[in-house]
Amino acid sequence: MADLFDGIVMAEQRFHGEGYQEGLAEGSHAGMTEGRRYGALHGARMGSEIGCYLGFALTWHCLLQKSTEEKNSKKIKALHSLIGMIQKFPYEDPTYDKLQEDLEKIRGKFKQILQQEAFLWGEDGMTEEVRMQRRMKMAAQNMEFAPGFSNSFAE
Repeated sequence: MADLFDGIVMAEQRFHGEGYQEGLAEGSHAGMTEGRRYGALHGARMGSEIGCYLGFALTWHCLLQKSTEEKNSKKIKALHSLIGMIQKFPYEDPTYDKLQEDLEKIRGKFKQILQQEAFLWGEDGMTEEVRMQRRMKMAAQNMEFAPGFSNSFAE
């Protein structure tokens, strides 16, 4: 008689254990699928953002290199720095522990370049207020897809 009750009691524990194992396996599979999708989406956004910065820096570097004006040497140096930071960025290593930190440094350098006095904008003779509004509007229009940038000036 004791064996009969043991089977009933043990069945509950066995079903509980089997249910737990099935749920764990199903949850792990769903988590991996969702994680891959999330990683691909955010990796693509990050790649687009960095590609935009690199395209900006390389284009302006080429344009400013042709200029013989002394004031452009500071701009070229800043662009060299941004290009170097981007080239050292570890695209292939998602486990790199300073990935976000390095991305923030690249964003900061890009913003710093945009804020240089009359950098690339042809703003001679403009008031500071008009100059800043123009810069922000142009930057917002060009950076709509980049996270970390507000496009409230694009309207």
